[in-house]
Amino acid sequence: MYSWDNPGDRVSIAQMNSELQHAQLELLSAHCATHQLRLRFSVDDLARFGRRDLLRKSVQSATALSEYYSAIEKKIPPAEGAAENLSQLSEKRISEAISKVSTYLREQRDHYAQRASPLSNTQKALMWPYFSASLLDRVRIIELRGKRIPNPPFYAEARALGFANLPEWTHMHSLTFLDVIIFNESLTDRSLFHGLVHAVQFEVLGLERYTELFVRSFIHTRLQFSVPLEAHTFSLESRFVGNPAHRFSVEEQVRLWVQQGRY
Repeated sequence: MYSWDNPGDRVSIAQMNSELQHAQLELLSAHCATHQLRLRFSVDDLARFGRRDLLRKSVQSATALSEYYSAIEKKIPPAEGAAENLSQLSEKRISEAISKVSTYLREQRDHYAQRASPLSNTQKALMWPYFSASLLDRVRIIELRGKRIPNPPFYAEARALGFANLPEWTHMHSLTFLDVIIFNESLTDRSLFHGLVHAVQFEVLGLERYTELFVRSFIHTRLQFSVPLEAHTFSLESRFVGNPAHRFSVEEQVRLWVQQGRY
């Protein structure tokens, strides 16, 4: 068993955590892909028409992973400062969290807007009519090229309350701050579409309502990809990638979800 008191073990512990982080990112990717299946197909249809070999392998992998991580979970000591039950956070704490996130998103938007650029005519042509001309004219983008947006300063407080699955901003392809989209990695058609969907959500819902829906849903699900705002974005992104010839209005889809109360 490793020990921090052994200098030789510290290198191994650092390597272990590096590999753990990589595994966690792969698991998040698999969770996202599975969530897309859940959104589009029922359990009955998958069981009846899904390829048997793929279903069995998927079930075996998921079961093995569940057993492995459940065994680890049983040995994890209670987190310091996490005594407060996340499901019973006071309304005051939730309101404070919403305010902090909303203020931070606005600050980041104003900060990056100063050096962001408009979409090129080629990019506008590719993204129309998924998005309105007015939105495409208003949105600004920036590629950080070698740099990445760090996690927000309020993450330390959130982790102290027990939130262990906060979205890692440094690992995201893009981040949308209202009408400014930041790319941690090279801009692609897919990542641009994803960022623009969030821009539409901000436009339709407004900053305060968007933030409230995201924060309350994350507190409930504790996982980014289970937040309806994020799940809908990935669903529309899949439609964009899967059938480029079939155009649709993202704004209509977002307004439909708002009317149906699905956010």
